[in-house]
Amino acid sequence: MHVTHLSLADFRSYPTAELDLGRGVTALIGPNGQGKTNLVEAIGYVATLGSHRVAADAPLVRFGASRAVIRAAITRAGRAALVELEIVPGAANRARINRAAVPRPREVLGLLRTVLFAPEDLSLVKGDPDGRRRFMDDLLVARAPRFAGVRQDYERVLRQRNALLKSAGASIRAGRGDVRTLDVWDSHLAAVGAELLAGRLHLVNLLAPHVATAYALVSAGQGAAEIAYRSSLGDGVSATAAPGRDALAGLLLEAVAALRQQELDRGISLVGPQRDDLTLNLGPFPAKGYASHGESWSYALALRLASYQLLREDTGSDGDGEPVLILDDVFAELDAGRRDRLAELVADAEQVLVTAAVPDDVPQLLRGARVDVTAGEVRPAC
Repeated sequence: MHVTHLSLADFRSYPTAELDLGRGVTALIGPNGQGKTNLVEAIGYVATLGSHRVAADAPLVRFGASRAVIRAAITRAGRAALVELEIVPGAANRARINRAAVPRPREVLGLLRTVLFAPEDLSLVKGDPDGRRRFMDDLLVARAPRFAGVRQDYERVLRQRNALLKSAGASIRAGRGDVRTLDVWDSHLAAVGAELLAGRLHLVNLLAPHVATAYALVSAGQGAAEIAYRSSLGDGVSATAAPGRDALAGLLLEAVAALRQQELDRGISLVGPQRDDLTLNLGPFPAKGYASHGESWSYALALRLASYQLLREDTGSDGDGEPVLILDDVFAELDAGRRDRLAELVADAEQVLVTAAVPDDVPQLLRGARVDVTAGEVRPAC
C-alpha cells in the first residue's frame, strides 16, 4: 500500500499543491513553517479522518476559504484508488471514491492506512488518559473500520446520557424527578460500550508483545516496557483475561446501577470506556513521572512502531495490510543512537515519508527521494 499522488486545494497554508510520491523513502525537506507537516497531515487525514495536530476541522481550511479539498491516489494490492475529501467547517464533510460520492466520509476508512509519529506523541507517555484512549481507538479503527461507527455511536450515547443525568439530577433536587428514561440510556451505554471495550481489550492483548519488542530495540535493551488496560470496571477486567462482550455489558449495567446516585449528583457518567486508560510501565514503575526524557521518547516510538508492526501483520482479506509510515520532524528530537536504531527498523517499509528541516537530520539509511518545500512551493530536489 502506498500513496502515488497528493493534491490539495485550500488545505492549511496551500492554495494548491501537487506532490508525486513513490515506494520507499521520500524526505520532505525545508525550514520550519514552510508547509512540510501540512502535506503529511493531509495524508494522515485521508487515513483517519482526523488530524494529529488539532481536534477540529476548521483550522485545516486555509484562511479566507470556505472549504478544503484533499485528493490522494493510492495503490494497494496492485489496484489503484482515488480518494477525495471535502472539508467544510460548520457543515457535513463530503467524500468520493474513484469520483463516485459515498454516503458518509467514513466509507473511505480502510482504503489507506498510516502510522504517523510526530513530536506530539510524547504526550502519549507524559500526557492525560484521553490521548492514550484516542491512540487505542484510532488503531482499532485502522484494523477494523467498522469501529468508527461503534466509536461514534458510543460518543452519541454518552452525550445524551450525560445531558439526561444533569437534567434528571436537577429535577430530583427540586422534588419532581423521574429517572425511568435513564434505564433506556443505561442499556444503550452498556451495549455499545461493551463492544468498544471488547475491541480495546483484544487490541491491547495483541499490541503488548510488539510494544515490549519495539522498546527493547529502540532503547538498545535499556529497560522493559509493559502495557496494560485499566478499566473503570475494576481489576477483574483486563486485556489478558477479558470477559466476552455480553459479560462486559452486564458488568457495565451493574456498575451504572451501583453508581446511579453519584452520577445524578455530579451530572456525568462515571463508568465506561471514556473513563479507562492504557497504562505504560517501565519495569515496576509507571513511565509517566518516572521515565527520563530519552526513555519517554523511546516509549512513544515503541507505541507507534508496535502499531506499525501489528498493522503490517494484519494483512486482511486482500493480503495488503502494510501501512504508510510517516515520521514528522522526529529525528531532530532524537539522539544519534535512537535515530540510527529507528532508521534500521523502518528502512524496509513499503513507503516511508520523512519531514526534516535540513538534510542532515535524516539518517543515511533513509536517504531516498527528496522533495524541497519552501515558502509553500513543493518541488523535487535537483
